[in-house]
Amino acid sequence: MTIKQIFDGDYGCEERKPGEKAKVSVTLVDEEGNEKFISVEDEWLTEKGLDVGDRWPEEM
Repeated sequence: MTIKQIFDGDYGCEERKPGEKAKVSVTLVDEEGNEKFISVEDEWLTEKGLDVGDRWPEEM
């Protein structure tokens, strides 16, 4: 699967619990065009160096 879109929906309207990390919504697309939506920690995505167009890690 490939990352089609990353959406940061945190505009400060929703408070996070203490210690809770910011999350983003990620749209993934497979070779047939099927989409899957997941939510992951933004920090994890950055640590992995993932961005739009990148291949999604299989271990996830």
